[in-house]
Amino acid sequence: MSHRVLIIEDEPAQRRILEEMVKRFGFEAVTADNGQRALEILGGAQGATINLAILDLMMPGMGGLEFLERLESLRGDLPVIVQTAQGSIETVIKAMRAGADDFVVKPVSPERLKVSIQNLLKVNALTEEVKRLNKKVSGALTFDDLVASSPAMANVLRLGRRGAQSTIPVLIEGESGVGKEMIARAIQGESDRAGKPFVAVNCGAIPENLVESTLFGHEKGSFTGATAKHLGKFLEADGGTLFLDEVAELPLEMQVKLLRAIQEGEIDAVGSRKPTKVNVRLISATNRNMIEMVKQGKFREDLYYRLNVYPMMVPPLRDRKDDIPALAGHFITKLAAEEGRKVHGIAPKALEMLQAYSWPGNVRQIENTIFRAIVLCETETLDIADFPQIAAMVDGYEVVMPPAPAAVQPKAPAVQPIQGQVSDGNAIGVSIVTAGGHIRTLEEVESDMIKLAMHRYRGQMSEVARKLGIGRSTLYRKMRDLGLEDEAKAG
Repeated sequence: MSHRVLIIEDEPAQRRILEEMVKRFGFEAVTADNGQRALEILGGAQGATINLAILDLMMPGMGGLEFLERLESLRGDLPVIVQTAQGSIETVIKAMRAGADDFVVKPVSPERLKVSIQNLLKVNALTEEVKRLNKKVSGALTFDDLVASSPAMANVLRLGRRGAQSTIPVLIEGESGVGKEMIARAIQGESDRAGKPFVAVNCGAIPENLVESTLFGHEKGSFTGATAKHLGKFLEADGGTLFLDEVAELPLEMQVKLLRAIQEGEIDAVGSRKPTKVNVRLISATNRNMIEMVKQGKFREDLYYRLNVYPMMVPPLRDRKDDIPALAGHFITKLAAEEGRKVHGIAPKALEMLQAYSWPGNVRQIENTIFRAIVLCETETLDIADFPQIAAMVDGYEVVMPPAPAAVQPKAPAVQPIQGQVSDGNAIGVSIVTAGGHIRTLEEVESDMIKLAMHRYRGQMSEVARKLGIGRSTLYRKMRDLGLEDEAKAG
């Protein structure tokens, strides 16, 4: 998603120059010829889409300093670059005190302006990410903090906000990786339990013999290894929200105790002589078809209807592809900062490719894919070449490797035969018989095939694996078994 820059400049020629610069940098430009018009834009429907402002300090009517003062109450978070022909220290100090984030002197060079815009957008995005993480930690995350603006998510947000106004048990359904826990956190963040404990439990990750102790706690000495008292997740969440992820994975005997805890509002710790009252808001999540599990006797029907009072279905990412640009931008900002990489965006063609992919792993998969791309990227913008695995699975996209430098181009024939290969002068092949006419072993033929592929595709392991019809992990395993690691290093 392209960032939008508001240009506030009274001189028409200078305004057009700035507009062309901003567009050349890959951003959208919105213009205003005075401070009052700029405030009207920021206060209108378009205002929320403005990401940064370039402000001329010396304008007739409302000057730049007055604009900055009035901007504080309207969009205090908006990054502002001020520019003026008068580059005195006093002017700089006044502008910075009034809320400007950077300062340039007319005429500004394109390189200087581009760096300033990119740095401020990155800092602002990181600030928003820090705020979001703080909200998540403090239990104050809301639906406005989620990257979920597509029409397919509108019903989820509507149901979530309404469900947050009561303590009704919620069951969130959806495929793995769609963001069910984030939905649960937003429900708490918009409820009267905001800021209270939010305790998440993955029911499928707890060893079966520890489920009861984990959820309900235990007394010291209640079983072998119980060297101290343990409160359990229900008591940890007392007064707040308990999120039971993958609730369908609970063993049947534990489902009975969970049902009683929901019905009675009290729990029995292992080894305890009396029950303990708890006050928790219960939100559950599953990626399973729980109706089918009830029919098959794998999940208690009475517990299912206790959990499924307020069902919510989160659609998979393939059904809300309008969210992909915003998700990609969010993860680029977050992960580039974590890795210390100067990656600022994604090329339009690469973004089109991401939107064409089906994303079976949903939001979790796109986050991991962006992470890998940032590690691979050698420029400031992610491109198709940084997503080789996705390009291989989307029709119409292919990672084209640059040709080798002329100094290392092999002389004719284009590919030199290696041991075990035969040539008719035009094509290279692998011999399946020895000089004596005997059949060679499969291991020998396989080794030569891998050597040939590595030589032909210049050691590009993704391409080698794809042409051989195997996965990269399988290729690496075969090379290790065949003692070809040195071939990879040489390639």
